[in-house]
Amino acid sequence: MAFVEVRDLIKIYPLGESALGGRAHGEVRAVDGVSLDIAAGETLGVVGESGSGKSTLGRLILRLIEPSSGSIRFDGQDVLAAGRSEMRRLRRDMQIVFQDPFGSLDPRMTVADIVTEPLVIHNGAGREARMQTAAELMRAVGLDPSVLRRYAHEFSGGQRQRIGIARALALKPRFIVADEPVSALDVSVGAQIVNLLADLQRQFKLTYLFISHSMPVVRYLATRIAVMKSGKIVEVGTVEQVTTRPQEPYTRSLLEATPELKG
Repeated sequence: MAFVEVRDLIKIYPLGESALGGRAHGEVRAVDGVSLDIAAGETLGVVGESGSGKSTLGRLILRLIEPSSGSIRFDGQDVLAAGRSEMRRLRRDMQIVFQDPFGSLDPRMTVADIVTEPLVIHNGAGREARMQTAAELMRAVGLDPSVLRRYAHEFSGGQRQRIGIARALALKPRFIVADEPVSALDVSVGAQIVNLLADLQRQFKLTYLFISHSMPVVRYLATRIAVMKSGKIVEVGTVEQVTTRPQEPYTRSLLEATPELKG
C-alpha cells in the first residue's frame, strides 16, 4: 500500500459570469481523473505549465479544498471520510509550503509567532517549550534563532521561504506538499531552497509532493515525475525515464522550455 494514494480525483468549477453579463454555461475540470501513488520517503515531482491543475491537486490531497469526486488515502486512512477531529489529527502529518514567501506570512506577526502558531493550535505546549522548538527549527532551516524577534517583512524572499518551511515543520509532519516553493525566487536563491528541502527530507524522513513548472528543478529533487496538462496526468515515471526518454510531446516541450538549475 502506498503512503499516499489518489484515485480518480476530480475537481470541477462551474464557469462564472460571462463577459457580456449573465451566466456562462459549462464547467472547468481543474483536476480531471487523476490517480497517483506516493511511496513513503520519496519525492514525487508534479510538473506542468501554469493552469495545468497541479496546485489544485496539491490542495485537494491535503483537503484544503474539497474534491468533486474521487478518493484520497493517507497512510491507509480515508482522508475524505475523516470528520473534523480526525482531520485535525491528520493535519499534524500533512503540511504545505506555499509558493509566495511574501504573501504567505502575516506581516503583523513576529517570526516566533508565525513558526509557533501551529503548536498553539495543535499542541498546547507552554511558551518556553514552543520557543525552544522555534529556535531548533530556525537552525534546521539555516537561520539564527535571534531572527525570532523580528517581523517577516524585514527579510528577503529566500529567508521568508525558510521561515515558511520552518512553520510547515513545526508539527513534525511526515508529508509535505511544496507548491512551487522557488518560483518567486531568483535562480541562485531557489537552488539554495531546493538543497535545503533535500537536506530536510533526509533529516526528518519526509515525503514530498513537489509542484513546479520547471522540469530542471523537479529533475534535481524528485525520485519520480508526473507530468500534468489540462487537469490530467499525461506521463509518469522515474526521473531518468521522463527526462531522457519522454513519451509525450508536451513533456519534451517542458524539458526544452526552462534553463538548468545551477548551484
